[in-house]
Amino acid sequence: MDRAISPTVQRRRYLRLGLWLALGLAAVGAALVAFRTVLQPSIRRPEILTATVGTGPVEASLTAAGLVIAAHEAVLTSPIASTVRRVVRQVGQPVQPGQPILELDKELTATELAKLEDAQQQNRNKHDQLRLTLERALNDLQSQEQVQRAKVGSLQSTLRDEQYLLKIGGGTAESVRQAELNLKVAQLELRRLQEQIGNQRRANAADVRELGYTMQMQQRSISELAGKLTQADISSPRPGVLTWVNEDLGSTVRQGDVLARVADLSSFRVRATIADTYAGQLSPGGAVVVRLNNDTDLRGTIGTISPAADKGVVTFYAQLAQDHHPDLRPNLRADVFVVTKAHPKAVRVKNGPFYQGGREQPVFVVKDGWAERRQVRFGDSNFDYVEVVSGLRPGEQIVLSDMKDHQDTPRLRITE
Repeated sequence: MDRAISPTVQRRRYLRLGLWLALGLAAVGAALVAFRTVLQPSIRRPEILTATVGTGPVEASLTAAGLVIAAHEAVLTSPIASTVRRVVRQVGQPVQPGQPILELDKELTATELAKLEDAQQQNRNKHDQLRLTLERALNDLQSQEQVQRAKVGSLQSTLRDEQYLLKIGGGTAESVRQAELNLKVAQLELRRLQEQIGNQRRANAADVRELGYTMQMQQRSISELAGKLTQADISSPRPGVLTWVNEDLGSTVRQGDVLARVADLSSFRVRATIADTYAGQLSPGGAVVVRLNNDTDLRGTIGTISPAADKGVVTFYAQLAQDHHPDLRPNLRADVFVVTKAHPKAVRVKNGPFYQGGREQPVFVVKDGWAERRQVRFGDSNFDYVEVVSGLRPGEQIVLSDMKDHQDTPRLRITE
C-alpha cells in the first residue's frame, strides 16, 4: 500500500527543481551576454590615434615644395672659351673680395689678342698712308688752283690792255671780245678747281673717318678681350662662402658657362614651386609659412612670382621674417604653406588620416570606452589643423586614425 509523500520531501524536491531551473536560466543569460559581447564590434586602443578638440587659429593654405637658398648669391661665369687650369678654393671655404677661386687657360685668348693688336697696328699704318695720299691729291689740286688764279690774273690784265687799245683806236672790238672770252673760260676753270678742292677735302675727311671708325671698333675689341683675359683668373666679387665650383681640371668651358657660385650665408630666402592650377591664388606680399625639419615654422611673404609656368609648375620666392634663423641651411628642402584664408579663433582638431577633405563627413567620438560615429561639418584646413564648423565641442575626443573599415558601424567598443 502506497504511502503519501511527506510535505518535507515535496518541499525539498521543489527547492531542488527551482535551483536547477535558476541555474539553467543563469547559464542561458550568461551565454547570451557572452554571445552578444562576441558579436559587438570593438577596436584596441593601441591601434588608434586620438586627439582632443580645441580652439585656436586655423589658416587655410596651399602646400608647395621649397628649397632654401642664399638671399644673395654671386654667379661667376667664364669670360672666355677655355679650359679649367687650376682650382684654388674648394666648396665650403669662405672667400673675400678679390680672392682667386679658379684659373682658366689663357693661351688661346692671349694669341687672339695679339692678332687683334697686330691688325690694329696695320690699321694705323693704313691711316698714315691714306692721310699722306689724300694730302698729296689735295696739294696737287691746290697747286693747279694757284696756277689757274695766276692765269686769270694775266687774262684780266690782257682784257684791260685790249680795252685801252680799243679806246685809243689802236685795237679792235674783236680782240676785246676774245680777251673777255678767254678770261671767262679761265674763271670757270678756276671755280671748277675750287669746287674740286672742296669735294676732295670732304672726301678726305670721310675716308679718314671711315678708317677711324674701323680703328675704334678694333680698339674696343682689343679692350674687351684684354678685360676678359684679366677676368680669366676667376675671383670672388664679394665676401661669402663658395657653394659650388667647377672642379673638372682640363674640362672645356664656353663663354658664359657657370664656373662658381659665392653665397652670402648671413641671410636666406626660399625658392618654392606649386602646380600652375593654383597660380591665381598667389600674389606678391601674400603670407607664407615655411616648415623646416618638420618642427620649425618660419613666417614670411611672397616676394616675386615667375610670370611663366614650366612643365605645369609655377616658381615663386618667399622672403623670411627671420632670414638668419640658425636652422636655415643652403639647399635645405622645406614645406611652404601659402596662406589663403585665416580664422584666428576657431574650433579645431588636429589633421590626420580621418579627414577626407570634404565639408561634411562622419567621425568617431571617444566617450566612456566607446567610439560613437557622428556626422561633423568641417571648414578650412591646413597641414596641421581642420576647422570644425559643427558637430563637435571643445574638449571632446575623436579618433584620428583611418576608420574606413568601420564606416557603417555606429558604435565601437574600445578595448585595451
